[in-house]
Amino acid sequence: MHSSWTRWLLAALLLSGAANRVAAQACAECHKAVTPAIVSDWKLSKHAQNEVTCAVCHGTEHNGPQNVEKAGIPTPEVCKDCHEEQVTQFSKGKHALAWAAMDAMPTIHFQPMAMTQGKKGCGGCHKIGLKSEDEIADLKKAGAGFGVASCDSCHTRHTFSKLEAQQPQACMTCHTGFDHPQWEMYSGSKHGVRYLLKQNKTLPPETAAPTCQTCHLAEGNHNVRTAWGFLGLRLPLAEDKEWQADQVTILQALGVLTPDGKPTARLDLAKGADLLRGSQAEWQRERDKMLSTCGNCHSSNFAKAELQQGDDMIRAADKLMAQGINLVGDLYKEGLLSKPQNYAYTFPDLLTFHDAPSRIEQRLFVMFLEQRNRTFQGTFHANPDYALWYGWSAMQQSLGEIKALAEELRARKR
Repeated sequence: MHSSWTRWLLAALLLSGAANRVAAQACAECHKAVTPAIVSDWKLSKHAQNEVTCAVCHGTEHNGPQNVEKAGIPTPEVCKDCHEEQVTQFSKGKHALAWAAMDAMPTIHFQPMAMTQGKKGCGGCHKIGLKSEDEIADLKKAGAGFGVASCDSCHTRHTFSKLEAQQPQACMTCHTGFDHPQWEMYSGSKHGVRYLLKQNKTLPPETAAPTCQTCHLAEGNHNVRTAWGFLGLRLPLAEDKEWQADQVTILQALGVLTPDGKPTARLDLAKGADLLRGSQAEWQRERDKMLSTCGNCHSSNFAKAELQQGDDMIRAADKLMAQGINLVGDLYKEGLLSKPQNYAYTFPDLLTFHDAPSRIEQRLFVMFLEQRNRTFQGTFHANPDYALWYGWSAMQQSLGEIKALAEELRARKR
């Protein structure tokens, strides 16, 4: 029996019936003066309607201003006592691994703590991921112990509204910007435009218009995963030899394969963080789920052809990406570019992100994380502008700049 269930049971026994309502009223009366918006949000919630009171989520130890520090901060384990199916599904999806994925990045700890543990940068979105008890304890010591519930990333506290979490805007805070502008792609696509017209009542409620959740949380399943994953990479490698060679080059630049093609410790980290699909069966399972969802509005032939075009764009983007990686790798080999000391191999390391030291290495990082992502994400999200101008065209421009910079370096040596 987990501790959160024990606490809930204790709270239910101690505060059952009329006593429960009296205690809830006492919390509400106090917090009306301290945090009135929290009280009003809770009163709007299904929790309030079903007498899920403050003590159920926060415990009974905090009962006044003299012991505020004893108020429990809910975690997914607390939510699981009532929402076991949803939390179990969530724990098997990529959102649950978000915190671990952030922590696995090799230069993440170069950032100010406010950006990571303080959740003002990467941590602000990656906080949705599950955390160990030790990690939560460390966050509390650092004064950043709030926002560890994961569920409240989509079901904003204290209303915890299912209706809110079903709207595409619930995804907007995190799925936007530099490396994953899915909100911009979706909202500008025909899917997103039609749903917005439903929201503002231009189109009737019966209009077919998918949300983010329609495709990625089909039938309310909280196990959020996609066939290609965030980085558009998978194992086994493509059967096509040319594409296979490009994929190997990218995996080498991510540090999951050595320059001579052998697996590294990072490969296990990448699999553990669900950053790439580990088998054809795993990839196909997610693809089939998406085809089933698409089939609610489109013919199977149309859906297959559209998703195949996304695969084709990954292949085309990989060709440009591998060329850029090899150009920078050759500069290391020729001694024209100094390999950073923290790089394990004489090869570019794409996971260093903005910490890459030179202009040409910075351009390579942007080409990978911003432009390559936009090329295939824009295709899959049916947004032609992102797929072309912010993705494919930008990759072509970056590759041209990398070639020019490489020539400049070689000219200086002559």
